[in-house]
Amino acid sequence: MSQYKALVVARAEGGVSATWQRLGEDSLGEGDVTLRVTHSTINYKDGLVLTGRLPGMRLPLVPGIDFAGTVIASKHAELAPGDDAILNGWGCGERRPGGYAELARVPGDWLVKRPAKFTNAETMAIGTAGYTAMLAVLALEAHGVTPDKGPVLVTGATGGVGSIAVALLSKLGYSVIASTGRPQEADYLRALGAGEIIAREELSAPGRPLGKERWAGAVDVAGSHTLANVLSMTQYGGCVAAAGLVQGLDLPASVAPFILRGVTLAGIDSVMAPKERRVRAWARLAADLDREKLGAITQTRPLEDVVALAPQILAGKVRGRIVLEVA
Repeated sequence: MSQYKALVVARAEGGVSATWQRLGEDSLGEGDVTLRVTHSTINYKDGLVLTGRLPGMRLPLVPGIDFAGTVIASKHAELAPGDDAILNGWGCGERRPGGYAELARVPGDWLVKRPAKFTNAETMAIGTAGYTAMLAVLALEAHGVTPDKGPVLVTGATGGVGSIAVALLSKLGYSVIASTGRPQEADYLRALGAGEIIAREELSAPGRPLGKERWAGAVDVAGSHTLANVLSMTQYGGCVAAAGLVQGLDLPASVAPFILRGVTLAGIDSVMAPKERRVRAWARLAADLDREKLGAITQTRPLEDVVALAPQILAGKVRGRIVLEVA
């Protein structure tokens, strides 16, 4: 293929523009594996790129921090033409070409072979959101937060990370408390396995340095006051996995939960996580994620819809996960 179709975000008067263009193969990123992209998805970070709000992005840029596809050329020992593989992060869609295109080229060490349990579409229903949720669950387990220790809170529970975190934790036997600003989605969250639902407003305002112990652990996607309140109400010896910044980058907390209750704050980085951690996360997703629940939280759209979806995901109006088909 001498040319391929891609979405290009560039600077424009008053912000950025996003246009579909035909690019030559010299526009592909550097790497030893070339893939025909079959599916992608949209994450909060993609919404920031498409609206010109992500700090540090390099324009012009092909967005899309996730993609799945079939190898069409490879100089990498572990990947051959015909193999299906997944990419999550590594700066793609931020500082180098991403997945909103018919072709992608990346270093083979950045790719994870598609688990046999999932189709390419299902891997993008999971995407960075689900992979991040699994990293958070692994962090809770590593810090001794087991189902017998008490309930686990998930903030932003109707979003991508939150929805999959609720599904994973409930499948693993945890009692899940789901926090959401969308009370009308209570039935949706209960179907995923949430046993209790609380309003986002209970956690999003400034709170006390130390509150009543309510949960053994948490997966937080909000940051700011929400994360501070989550920490203040975590049980002795508990762990909170911080995986997002939807409310803000700040953390207006005190040291009280750490020095009086021995609480651990575990940072979850999905972008530059080493390959062995990625492979483990995807293996656990294959073992622990209910495919029926994954299907229930997923909608499929053509890739061309992604520009219109960007403001919706930033406004918190996207429930669950969206798979983008690359025609």
